[in-house]
Amino acid sequence: MMMQLSDAHNQKNSLFTAMNRFIGAVNNMDQTVMVPSLLRDVPLDEDRELSSMKSDMDEGDMYSYYQLLKSIRTDMEWGVRCATVDDERRQETMMITRMNSTTSTYSSASSSSYEEDEEEEDEDLEKQFQYHLTGLQGVLSKLTQQANSLTKRYKKEIGIGGWGQ
Repeated sequence: MMMQLSDAHNQKNSLFTAMNRFIGAVNNMDQTVMVPSLLRDVPLDEDRELSSMKSDMDEGDMYSYYQLLKSIRTDMEWGVRCATVDDERRQETMMITRMNSTTSTYSSASSSSYEEDEEEEDEDLEKQFQYHLTGLQGVLSKLTQQANSLTKRYKKEIGIGGWGQ
């Protein structure tokens, strides 16, 4: 029984759960906002949770933020789709350079120091993963709150009863 509670707690804090919450909040927002153009020119700064995004955006209205949240959802569901040919070539060049660097480092290093480097690199990768995972979960949580706030604000703007619930 204790193991099940622990598993439920861990699952509650999983990346998949955070992603599903965000996607669900954006889907709810998308279904609620029947006329997105009504969000044009409605400033974000009247809502404390949404106004924090104003500095990160060129346009500070709810419509642009609505579009941004939908775009992030699409990128999460389908992957980032904006890679250009130049970006792909740049990435290939960087990967080849790294491979050549790794190969020359490997051939000049003794096997014992290589194993030590590999262990340090594995530790570093684990730390990097934990750092980015924590950051991603935090960002997804904030985006989920903001999608929910935008939905509530839209309901308020068009006068749907019960918008505060």
